[in-house]
Amino acid sequence: MLKKLILKNWKSYRYAELFIDPLTVLIGTNASGKSNALDGLEFLNRTALGKDIQSALLGDETLCSIRGGVEWAAFKPENQFTLEVLVQGSNERVDYLYSITIETKPRVQLLAESLIRITKRPKTDKNPHKISLFQADSDSPDNPSIVARLYNTKKGKTKDVRRSNSILSQLTGLISISQDITEGISIVSQVLKNIFILDPIPSKMRYFSPFSDYILSDASNIAGILAALAEPEKSQVETEITKYVTDLPERDIQKVWAEPVGRFKNDAMLYSQEMWGQNQEPTLIDARGMSDGTLRFLAIITTLLTRPENSQIVIEEVDNGLHPSRSELLIKMLREIGERRQIDILITTHNPALLDALGSEIIPFVVVAHRDSETGESKLTLLENINNSPKLMASGTLGKLTSQGSLEQSLSRVN
Repeated sequence: MLKKLILKNWKSYRYAELFIDPLTVLIGTNASGKSNALDGLEFLNRTALGKDIQSALLGDETLCSIRGGVEWAAFKPENQFTLEVLVQGSNERVDYLYSITIETKPRVQLLAESLIRITKRPKTDKNPHKISLFQADSDSPDNPSIVARLYNTKKGKTKDVRRSNSILSQLTGLISISQDITEGISIVSQVLKNIFILDPIPSKMRYFSPFSDYILSDASNIAGILAALAEPEKSQVETEITKYVTDLPERDIQKVWAEPVGRFKNDAMLYSQEMWGQNQEPTLIDARGMSDGTLRFLAIITTLLTRPENSQIVIEEVDNGLHPSRSELLIKMLREIGERRQIDILITTHNPALLDALGSEIIPFVVVAHRDSETGESKLTLLENINNSPKLMASGTLGKLTSQGSLEQSLSRVN
């Protein structure tokens, strides 16, 4: 799984580390840098999937641009940035450190890239054994290609690769390299490919959607996802969705499902059966009549139930459109499904009710994004690492502290 993201000269960050846990909560005021950190994960996902570097930043016919595009990708006035991730290997004693450095001016291209295997020694975490699986040789940035030096325990060999794409994506699937390198590349590549940024747009979820195998980032095709599932998985997924969504609105949702529509039965619509009281007849409605909050909730739970296990799901403003009284239901769903399906979840929120619903046990996994009061650069600080955090937490709930701006005030005094 993904254990840590490191941002160097990326957007509003000079340097920051974001630790990733089964449920990570990123909080902070507007313009503190939360979205910029998530954009780093988005960029790594796109390059691992084989998108060329320029398209990964600027977008193409299938992708929207990352916020700020090329112009704001590097911390001003720098003309390059580095993103790194620490990924757990096949066992708890092995990690992989992947790093990629991109030039943004005068041209958008790869400057450096590396993959290091870190093996902890028996009975101690000190002085781990490190092997460079591949390293891009420093070379003139005017050359259209860059030399990747591939290593194993005895010797290395060189391979010319394009500067337009990540080396990781160019080496994925090659059979002419050693098993150690292949294993490391496969593990890191799969983890980055499994990053999924969910940004549900209810207005796009209200209509027919084609049968699909993978949910889209805007969740516009959840009806097609559910309808395409084979039995008995379809019944199991829809039953679990119904179990959680029943307590969402004031009325009683008895069932949620999707079914084929149209002459050719290649499209699907989302339906629910609802009832207000025991003496009332059930009401059948489709997605066009569902509230924004209900559709966003359905998008989140469908994503958790249909994405591959061991995925990393990122949800910005996770509680958007959801009534504060339903915060505990949302957190319960995230924890239970995430743990069962081994999916790590990274969320952002401004909602005090949601933060209070997290409980005290989540404190070690709360990260505060904030700005340095002198330089303006974004920083990421674990809540428990704030100097006076015990005193702060004793003075009120996390939701209250966030509403009052107490965390930012404390961090500002430290800066």
